[in-house]
Order: sequence, then C-alpha cells, then structure tokens
Amino acid sequence: MPDDLRPEELRVELTELGDAFRAYQRRPEPDLAVLADLHDRKARAFAVWAEVTGDPSLREEADRAATAARTTREMDANRRGLLVDGEGPAVQRLLTRGQGVHARNVLEHVRADSPLPGAEARLAVLMLTLRAARAGTGNVTGQDLSGWLASDAERVLRELADAGWLVLPEDVTADDALMSRPEEPTQITVPTLIPTQPRPFFFGKVTRARLSGWAQKVVGDRKLRKKKAGPATRLLAVYTAAHSRPDGRLGGGGEEGDGLALDVVASFCGLRPEDVAEHVGLLVAAGWLAEEADTAGERLRGRLAERALPLSGLL
Repeated sequence: MPDDLRPEELRVELTELGDAFRAYQRRPEPDLAVLADLHDRKARAFAVWAEVTGDPSLREEADRAATAARTTREMDANRRGLLVDGEGPAVQRLLTRGQGVHARNVLEHVRADSPLPGAEARLAVLMLTLRAARAGTGNVTGQDLSGWLASDAERVLRELADAGWLVLPEDVTADDALMSRPEEPTQITVPTLIPTQPRPFFFGKVTRARLSGWAQKVVGDRKLRKKKAGPATRLLAVYTAAHSRPDGRLGGGGEEGDGLALDVVASFCGLRPEDVAEHVGLLVAAGWLAEEADTAGERLRGRLAERALPLSGLL
C-alpha cells in the first residue's frame, strides 16, 4: 500500500483492516461471522482503492473478498444450523454444530459416570462438570446451587464431596458454599477433570463458556421455573435440546429411526423408562416440547417447541 495514498481515510482504513486481520488470526477460536465482516470491509476498501488508482487487479481483489464474505457466511450458517437462501426464517442458535457435539459428549459422560444415581445429583454433576471442564476447577455461588437444586443443594453437594467426586476448599463446608456470593465464589475441584488425569473431553475456553451458558439457559428457563419443574424434568429438557435437529425434531434419524431410545433418556435423567412420559407431559405443558411428543415403542419422539429452537444441539 502506498504511503502517500489518497484520500487519507482510505489509507487509514486499509491500515486498520490489516491490523484487524492479524488480530483475527491470533484469536483462540474462529468466529466466522467476524471473519465475514472483515472480508466485507476488505471488499469495500479495495473497490474504492481500485476506483482511485484505476488498477484492475485491485478490482479483482475486491471481487474475491466479496465472494469470500458470502462463502464464509454460508459456512457460518451451516455450522449454526441457520436456514438460508429462502428456506425459511433464520433461527439464531446459541451453539454451533461442533459445540453441539461437545455438549452431547458431556451429557454422555454424565449419564455413564455420575457417582450418584438420583436426578438431583446428576443435575449437579452436569452443571459442575461444565464449570470445571477445562482445568478441573471452577467457581460456583450459593445462588447457582440453590437455583439448580433448591432445598436439596446442601445435601447433594455434601454427598458428592463424600463420594470423592467433588473436592471443596479446605475448611469450606457444603453449607459455606451455599452462602458464597458472586464477589467471593467457592472454587470447586473435580479430580477426574484435572489436566494431569486422563480426561473425557477437550475443548477451548470459549466453547466451555458457551456450553455452560447453554445449559444454564435450559435449566433456568423461565417457563420451566414457573411450572416448578424438578431436576429430572430439567435434565430431560437439556437432553432433548442437545439431541434435536435444526428443525427441532428429536433424534438423528437414519438407521436408528426418529426419536431417542427411552432407556438411554431415562438413564441420563435418573428415571425409570416408564416414568419418562410424565416428565414429557410437563415439558409439553411448559411449551418446551410440541404437543405431539410421545413415548410409544420404547422411543421418545417429538420435536422442540419453536421457543426452544435456539437451544437445539443441531444433530
């Protein structure tokens, strides 16, 4: 780029654009929406530069940048499960497809390895696993714990500590953790997730925060709280969200057919298979699942209601 390029605003924009691309390359995880915006800026800047100088190669570079912007947006839409090219209104997803895979891996880990069988413990294990997934440690407040488990929080936290799954700081009891405030949270340790141990999953800081936020949005859903949904019902909400397609239908289809295996769903939620139907009914009443949901033939079939689509795991 010439040092004496005029107008001055164009020279400044091209300089800042180069800095922005270099900063993007240093990001710990890609963000295709940000990258598409950078390509758009490049296309506009090079189009102006071509007009100022009359250089056809700059015009070609502007066209390539515009194409790159479109392609990057299409890739982003595919990762997020957005509908494009007139296929219907876009749904802004909280998770990408890749993050949905990570979410299902965490859920399977909780289903298979929860140290205690009850729904209350499984819900705590899920939420605390997501807090400690990267370093084996994470912060939790009394508000978090009581929001997840209400009056059972102290008992469940103590039982997880007694089982050795969870380690509280020295001289901190489960009751102390329930009193901790956001400005001074309790740091919990999950030994099986410490990096020096064989670990069940690996993902970056951004993905960990996104998964934790996704689970919190499901568990803390306003309509579920209004219906006083218990831990098993909220676990079922998490499981159905994680195992839904972009259009909300449950299960991946293919050789296994539509829906989800009822015994696996029940195992994750800490329920007997014959008890899942009751909690499906609660999710329908809360507007989480559409009304056609059923548990016939040892499978849970149905789809997320429209309001839950942003939380789909994008099978």
